[in-house]
Amino acid sequence: MKAIAYRQSLPITDANALLDIDLPAPQAQGRDLLVAVKAISVNPVDVKIRANAPPSDGAAKVIGWDAAGVVQAVGPDVTMFKPGDEVWYAGDLTRPGTNSELHLVDERIVGHKPRTLDFAQAAALPLTAITAWELLFERLQVSRNGDNGDKGVMGATGVTGQSLLVIGAAGGVGSILVQLARQLTGLTVIGTASRDDTAQWVTELGAHHVIDHSKPLNEEIARLGLPPVTYVAALNQTDHHWPAIAELVAPQGKVALIDDPAAIDVRLLKRKSVSLHWEFMFTRSMFQTDDMAQQHQLLNDVAQLVDSGVLKTTLGERYGAINAANLKRAHALIESNRAKGKIVLEGF
Repeated sequence: MKAIAYRQSLPITDANALLDIDLPAPQAQGRDLLVAVKAISVNPVDVKIRANAPPSDGAAKVIGWDAAGVVQAVGPDVTMFKPGDEVWYAGDLTRPGTNSELHLVDERIVGHKPRTLDFAQAAALPLTAITAWELLFERLQVSRNGDNGDKGVMGATGVTGQSLLVIGAAGGVGSILVQLARQLTGLTVIGTASRDDTAQWVTELGAHHVIDHSKPLNEEIARLGLPPVTYVAALNQTDHHWPAIAELVAPQGKVALIDDPAAIDVRLLKRKSVSLHWEFMFTRSMFQTDDMAQQHQLLNDVAQLVDSGVLKTTLGERYGAINAANLKRAHALIESNRAKGKIVLEGF
C-alpha cells in the first residue's frame, strides 16, 4: 500500500522531510477496523511529531491522525461496525498514522461519518471536534443549552452574563470550538484573530466579538467594554498571552490549555481562585481508559449535529492528493501559523 513517512526529523524544506513509500497492508485484529483512507487533514500535532520525534532505528514512520474512509475489514471482536461503513476518526498517537492507503484503528474511537459531508469535508473535523468538545464540556464543564449556573438575561446576542474567550479562534480547534459554544451554550463567545480574513472567518462561525491577539488581550477586552471572562480556551501561544489571561479572567473562572507552553506562572491564578485544565484528546486511547468509547459516541453526536445543520465543516483548503509533496506544503503552512480552518488532502 502507498504511504507517506519520514526517517529523520528534518526541516520541512528538506527534500527528505516526508517521503512516498510502499508498505505491506495491515491485518485487522481484536477490535480493530481496517479502513481504506479516502481523505486526511493535517494538524499541529503532525508537525510536532515529525519535527521532534525521529524514529529511533531510522525506520520509516507514518504519521497523521484525522481521517475519513470506508471500513474494508473488521477484527473478530468488533461489534459496532461492518465492512462498507463510512467512518471518521482521529486515530491513536501510539499507533501508525493515517497517511496511508489502509489504516488500523480501534472501533471505540471511530464514529459514523456525517451523511451530508464528502470525505474531505469530514476529514477536517474529528481531531479538532473531539478536542473542542472535551475542552468545553468535560474540562471546563460548561453545560449545554445555556445552563451555566448564572443564567442572566438572554438578549438578542445570546449574552447570559458568562463568556468564553477562544485564543486562536481561526485555527482548527478554534473553528469548531466557536461553533460548539455559540450553538450549544448561552455563553458570549469572544474569538481572537489578527488578520481581516481570519477575523471574518471567526465572525462567520458565530463569535459575538473578535479581538486582535497581536495586541494585549486584556486591553482588547477592556476596549470593548466587556466584563472579565468566565472561561478561557488558550489554544496557542499560551506563554505569550499568559499575563494577559491572568488579568482578564474572572474570579473563580476557568482556563483550559491545549498547547505546550515553555513556562507559565500558575501562581498568577491564585488570588482569583482560577482553575487550570489540560485537554489532550489522545489521553483515552493512549491509556486505554475505561471510558474510551466516549469518543465513539462523541463523534456520532457531532455527525448528527452536522447532518442537522447545527455545525459545519471547518475545511479551509484542499491541497490535492495524499502524497509527500502535498503533505510538505501542508506542514509548511501549519508551521507558518497562518492557516485558516483545516488543510485537507484526498485520494492516493
